[in-house]
Amino acid sequence: MKIQILGSAAGGGFPQWNCNCQNCSGLRNGTLNAKARTQSSIAVSVNGTDWILFNTSPDIRAQLEAFAPMQPARALRDTGIAAIVFMDSQIDHTTGLLMLREGCPHQVWCTDRVQDDLSDSFPLFNMLKHWNGGIDWQRIGVEPGSSSFVIDRVPELTLTAVPLTSSAPPYSPHKGDPHPGDNIGVLITDSRSGKSVFYAPGLGVIEPQLLPFMQEADCLLVDGTLWNDDEMIRAGVGTKLGRDMGHLALSGENGMIEFLDTLKKPRKILIHINNTNPILDEDSAERAELGRHGIEVSEDGMSIEL
Repeated sequence: MKIQILGSAAGGGFPQWNCNCQNCSGLRNGTLNAKARTQSSIAVSVNGTDWILFNTSPDIRAQLEAFAPMQPARALRDTGIAAIVFMDSQIDHTTGLLMLREGCPHQVWCTDRVQDDLSDSFPLFNMLKHWNGGIDWQRIGVEPGSSSFVIDRVPELTLTAVPLTSSAPPYSPHKGDPHPGDNIGVLITDSRSGKSVFYAPGLGVIEPQLLPFMQEADCLLVDGTLWNDDEMIRAGVGTKLGRDMGHLALSGENGMIEFLDTLKKPRKILIHINNTNPILDEDSAERAELGRHGIEVSEDGMSIEL
């Protein structure tokens, strides 16, 4: 199984276009040892030609241009995108679908909750009906026994959805009242080798149902948005805690680092890094601390093979 990190940043990317926090200004003026990042998305394949795209960030065009295998050139107009899987209905993870309109119809997999949001409150699916029929929606179930599925063009991979406690977007009718299916993690298993990766870019609470998936996965790609729960408040760029936005802080008691330390098997990689997070500075004490815990930080263009 081949996993490509197309984008590794949280919403707004890094540097964020309108932000002059210590990280963003440092990257721009060359005083910060860090790499620019686009908004989070990954692609997964077994043959290197047919790829499952997880989320379509607003940066999707640049991400595809930077990764040649997703443009295999088998026909006059062609793409390596076999299907698209949405983890939620957030703007940061779905807006790029509009940039892919020339390739419609796309097969798009998502939960009922996400389908409702993208058909009503943020009606991307309805807008795209005007381009060659728009999208071919495929339902992801979150009920026990109905959460595993296979995508026709990549039959070697079995995907299993796991409902997460996070937050619905501001335009969702159940904002502030999370429902199963608003956000999911996905276990991707290669039936040939048995190797698996668990992908969860938005993870607010480590709940009991997640443990078997995270303990048995060979690789974790999980939420690394914030170092401190009140990080954006400290930086003067926001008013919300990480937990209010559906993200578990890395540091502190019951934080992501503490939890990841309990897992012995998987390779541990953080994704969806906010522009304020000190781990973006490769010379920071926080980045060094991650290293001591055996935790990696993803970056755009990173390739993983299982």
